[in-house]
Amino acid sequence: MQPRVARRLFEVARPYWGLFALGLGCTLMASILDGITIIILIPLLKTLFGTAGALAQPSTQLEAISNQLLSPFLGGADPGEAGTRLVMLLLAGLLLKNLFGYAGGQLSIGVQEGLVRDLRVKLYRHLLTIDLGFFQRTRQGQLVSGIIADADQSKQAVTAALGSFFQNLVLILSSLFILSGISWRLTAITLATAPILVLGIQQLLRRLRRHAGEWAEQRGQLTSTVTERLGAIKLIRGYGAEEQEIAAFAEQSDRYRRRLIRTQRFQTLTHPVSEIFGGMVIILIIWAASNPDVIGVTLSPEVTIGFLAMALKMMAPIKALSQFPTSMALALAAAERVFAWLDRPASEVDRPDAVPARFERDLVFDRVSFQYDTEAVVTDVSFAVPKGKVVAIVGPSGAGKTTLLELVPRFHDPSAGEIRLDGVPLTNLTRRSLRDLIGLVSQDTVVLNDTVHANIAYGRPLATRDQVREAARAANAFDFVSRLPEGFDTLLGERGTRLSGGQRQRIAIARALLRDPPILILDEATSALDTESERLVQEAIDRLMRDRTVLVVAHRLATVQHADEILVLEDGRIIERGPHLALLARGGLYRRLYDLQFRTAEEVA
Repeated sequence: MQPRVARRLFEVARPYWGLFALGLGCTLMASILDGITIIILIPLLKTLFGTAGALAQPSTQLEAISNQLLSPFLGGADPGEAGTRLVMLLLAGLLLKNLFGYAGGQLSIGVQEGLVRDLRVKLYRHLLTIDLGFFQRTRQGQLVSGIIADADQSKQAVTAALGSFFQNLVLILSSLFILSGISWRLTAITLATAPILVLGIQQLLRRLRRHAGEWAEQRGQLTSTVTERLGAIKLIRGYGAEEQEIAAFAEQSDRYRRRLIRTQRFQTLTHPVSEIFGGMVIILIIWAASNPDVIGVTLSPEVTIGFLAMALKMMAPIKALSQFPTSMALALAAAERVFAWLDRPASEVDRPDAVPARFERDLVFDRVSFQYDTEAVVTDVSFAVPKGKVVAIVGPSGAGKTTLLELVPRFHDPSAGEIRLDGVPLTNLTRRSLRDLIGLVSQDTVVLNDTVHANIAYGRPLATRDQVREAARAANAFDFVSRLPEGFDTLLGERGTRLSGGQRQRIAIARALLRDPPILILDEATSALDTESERLVQEAIDRLMRDRTVLVVAHRLATVQHADEILVLEDGRIIERGPHLALLARGGLYRRLYDLQFRTAEEVA
């Protein structure tokens, strides 16, 4: 699984390989310059100690290489001048090394954040194509965690981890070259301890991978809880459940803490393990260098110091390299969760031969059925809506009314049967063109955390202010919008919390009016409103319905009495149909629903 995830992640990073290679080149130059400083350091130490000239007879292969490289700079110079030149050369090397390192770091950051942006956009785009049932089964916080946290952590696999891997590998190789030039035996003794570190790190990684997955799952659940509960703040306060929620959140936070501690326990253990290893190596070098019989050569003090300095420089990349599997394990675990979302099948995909939708005659349901998993919601429903007519759908709660309406804009496709627009099955039409013909107003009005203007113009983002104002007037929304602090530029807050239910409904009606669709779907648009709000909303709906083809679901039967046809649903089937008066005279379910709503009011009157 891990290699497949890595390949997919690298494919996402393909546009950045050129930039990544340039950054890697800079870091490699920095690594090489880091090793060259030791070549300069040994003759500088000779000059400072006064034991010999900077270019004295070499005793090791590295000194011979150093003399050959530095002779153009030091030839003919006295010890004082040679020392000055070596210090200047060392400072120049350090400056260049850090300039290359800085450039490589900045390029790496650009690649990392570009990758994260692309991965987030890819995931967000894909989520918008998944079947709506997925969002009903999945907690919102899990998705937020995937888009924000997991996508961000995935970047470590391609950039930080891999960049660091190659940079440190070059540092180690250049260090080994220099160390071997001093004493290959001492270098071999130093390297003999490396398997201890590798085996220790591998043992830690096995546990780290398991705990990292569990920690990420707990993080997603914690995000879900925060998102859900903050959205239900009125419910919590209204029922006095603050202490209950605090206790539950504290318990969940503690579970997250325990998972994180377990993960960090193994992740951070790599540092002390590497530190102990580094200390062991330094002690071993000092012991071996002080015993010529062990390494087969007598090292001068400046060469011994150079060897120790290079060995110490090599410890950092060895430690970083030993932690590379840890970083990769965490990054690939996060990427695996992101790709799990991306691998969910998309439902919002048009057929290759789909054609643009047109509406001139009618909308026909032909023996349509729909089910969620194994639960039948709509069964064998057939009816026609001629252009310009109003068809109302009524029935008890759970009869399948809303689901039936959701089949028209293809939020779902029928499990059986067919819906046709002007004789063309909806599945043969492009979704975008079909939805351009439809306006939606439902009970659960969606108002975004944006301005009034942006909310009304959501379906027509290029609409002018005058067009938005006219739509607001027609929706009985202009007066209350004018009283808001910034008028049409007022931010409405998350979920439109600054507005009442009736005001949100009128914003939604204004949105539909501005879109000016030929087909209108109204789903319980006046339910749960007080009398005055209902009157204003109903007036706006009446204007909205003029000269349109309308499918309307209404709990309050008074709002559908003038429909051209009323369909009565029960358990997903049409059991009655006809105009209002005919259904009343029939004395069936419609009459019973009507009597339940109006008999008491009529008797009181």
